[in-house]
Amino acid sequence: MTVSIFVFSLIGAMALGMPIAYSLLVCGVSLMAYLASNGTLQAFDTQILAQRFVDGADNFPLLAVPFFLLAGEFMNAGGLSKRIVNLGIAWVGHFRGGLGYVAVMAAIIMASLSGSAIADTAAIAAIVIPMMRAAGYNVGRSAGLVAAGGIIAPVIPPSIAFILFGVAGNVSITKLFLAGIVPGILMGVAIGIAWWIVAKKENVKPTPKLPLAKRLQITADSTFAMFLPVIIIGGMKAGVFTPTEAAVVAAVYAFLVGMFIYRELKWNQLYGLFLAAGKTTAVVMFLVSAAMVSAWLITVANIPTEVVAMLEPFMDNKIMLMLVMMVLIVVVGTALDLAPTVLILTPVLMPVVLKAGIDPVYFGVLFIMNNAIGLITPPVGTVLNVVAGVARISLDESFKGVLPFLFAELIVLFLLVFIPELVTVPLQWWMR
Repeated sequence: MTVSIFVFSLIGAMALGMPIAYSLLVCGVSLMAYLASNGTLQAFDTQILAQRFVDGADNFPLLAVPFFLLAGEFMNAGGLSKRIVNLGIAWVGHFRGGLGYVAVMAAIIMASLSGSAIADTAAIAAIVIPMMRAAGYNVGRSAGLVAAGGIIAPVIPPSIAFILFGVAGNVSITKLFLAGIVPGILMGVAIGIAWWIVAKKENVKPTPKLPLAKRLQITADSTFAMFLPVIIIGGMKAGVFTPTEAAVVAAVYAFLVGMFIYRELKWNQLYGLFLAAGKTTAVVMFLVSAAMVSAWLITVANIPTEVVAMLEPFMDNKIMLMLVMMVLIVVVGTALDLAPTVLILTPVLMPVVLKAGIDPVYFGVLFIMNNAIGLITPPVGTVLNVVAGVARISLDESFKGVLPFLFAELIVLFLLVFIPELVTVPLQWWMR
């Protein structure tokens, strides 16, 4: 009964057009009312709801969210993103389908700088898609490639999605960051191979090959932008700072480089950049707070135990259990955005993961990768909508274009299900 109330109150509120955060609060209120009526809770107490709501955002690791968002704003305004794209053009732009490889290369590098799929996709799409359109590439396919590259951002550190999962599931964010490096690179390799296959149909003349001196000059110009992921990952691996402190370092570094080295970031832009990061942070934090209310009531209602019982037949086979959970997440991800899915499903699935003896860090990487893929699947497909808007094409056209790359990333996801060592072995090396 409690599972039914949880599901139908949440879906019902969303069906009425309520934002996800408010739907989660309605779900929490419904669960509390039911638990109070059957005696599980002593009474329906709005003060407890308010306290849980406040406690949801009162979490030190969540401080990383506004700083990583701010770092992304500084990168785009300060010229770091543009130089990363120029670096890709300099070295791979002259190959057949070269601008596609530029998009993939830029996506991987940008993912290691920001952590926001939407921000990374918008930045790359605004630069690369007009160039691909002018060169004669199929625009829908180009937009699909950029969208598929953009969802690498939640997997490669620094990742806002890993922060949310780590907080909701009580999992080490540092380990999640380090464990996401190889899977994120594999996603990039997979869509690069898919592009190599589909680019054979593109009858486009490659961009001229730049002289070596010019390529070295562009590389030198991008050095400060490329140094940021080295600072973040190297600092965490060496134990110099935590992921939260890394977010502050990233924001300060992006500000200093954009303002005083590249000199494209202006003082009069700062208010707008802080405001944009603040608005996005407010949305995320409100969502986290609302989700924590539901998460607490999910625990009180013993819903995880009921879910464990439903999945009991698969408990002895970790691979089959992971396959069932991945399929479930794929389905949910088509209807919900990344953050709500993470915050809703994490408290439900983590007890299952722990009881089955699955490494929670390994599960977290696949969980976030799966949710990231949901960003390019309709009807929600936030990243797909962003790239369609930037490219000025219909959502249907962008979805057709993304299909080869979507399948490539799904292959990587299920490859990791069958070969967990692709995640766990590199993590052990990083943690030495």
